[in-house]
Amino acid sequence: MKEFQLKYGCNPNQKPSRIFMENGSDLPVEILNGRPGYINFLDAFNGYQLVKELKEATGLPAATSFKHVSPAGAAVGLPLSEVEKKIYWVDETIGELSPLACAYARARGADRMSSFGDFISLSDVCDEATAKLIQHEVSDGIIAPGYTDEAFAILSKKKKGNYNIIKIDPSYKPEAIEKKQVFGVTFEQGRNEFAINKELLDNVVTENKEIPESAKIDLIISLITLKYTQSNSVCYAKGGQAIGIGAGQQSRIHCTRLAGTKADNWYLRQNPKVLNLPFKENLGRADRDNAIDLYIGDEYEDLLRDGEWERIFTTKPEVFTKEEKRAWLDGNTNVALGSDAFFPFGDNIERAYKSGVKYIAQPGGSIRDDNVIETCNKRGIAMCFTGMRLFHH
Repeated sequence: MKEFQLKYGCNPNQKPSRIFMENGSDLPVEILNGRPGYINFLDAFNGYQLVKELKEATGLPAATSFKHVSPAGAAVGLPLSEVEKKIYWVDETIGELSPLACAYARARGADRMSSFGDFISLSDVCDEATAKLIQHEVSDGIIAPGYTDEAFAILSKKKKGNYNIIKIDPSYKPEAIEKKQVFGVTFEQGRNEFAINKELLDNVVTENKEIPESAKIDLIISLITLKYTQSNSVCYAKGGQAIGIGAGQQSRIHCTRLAGTKADNWYLRQNPKVLNLPFKENLGRADRDNAIDLYIGDEYEDLLRDGEWERIFTTKPEVFTKEEKRAWLDGNTNVALGSDAFFPFGDNIERAYKSGVKYIAQPGGSIRDDNVIETCNKRGIAMCFTGMRLFHH
């Protein structure tokens, strides 16, 4: 296939629209089902690069959940705990989960509010267990190197048979120079082929030099995730997955706060008060996710007021107090954090510390590096300078 005609571009008024190879070669993808759009392909190609690099860096199957050209979640295929299965709405009738299915459950589940209506990218051939997880989620489409017959049969029934299923050639290698146009002007640059690996974490500049292997994997996940996240961006990671991603913020501290709030929400959802919320039996997943987001947030009164809670719950839940939430969050420790550019002030470190961050990877190079290092030392945080910026636009 030399080109693929799209219904429209970013918006319905932007026509004509297509994807094609400037050198006249075949596209590296096959559309097996549905009719993906402009933004779908942007998410698909960015997401596939992310999971391909995660697999190469860790040796584990990887998945990402993309929305509007930034990941809502990214993860590798580590086993799920019983609590994680519960907060990610994993259907027990699926049976044993493959490593790829675990990766997708983590990627989708980290920030379910942002993942709603996602585009999925998988590093490996989509298997039946992964397809069964996707079957129950609201999603626009998927890209993977292939699909088992059982997985394709499940996925092709989604969205009344119109679910977007893309197969990508895993051996495809893009040209070294990439181009795009803005306002009729062509931009050209070398592709960002910088390899992110454990050696990048060797320059530890703080008093605390201890970064265990599990934290190195989390730091690699955060950095590779940032490589495909709209800048400014910060990523919190733990247990083989991103748990909070802040994208596209003009201020680094706002980015750190946004990602930190998402990481906090991920952990708050594991509190027994949230796990045992008395939802009505037939309430859909999206409504449950929305209710949980309100319940653990500052606007919980909107959910618990008379006349509203009855629509969601069988009995009125107790308030999850500010003091209870803070006490629970203090139990979230050993979190890793990556930043796509240097931290200009120590306030970013203080905010990260409140969300359990103990390991940081960032480029370094600020005129206030000494202040940032001093703040890390005060909080017992191990921080490495990678020397490499990861802006993505």
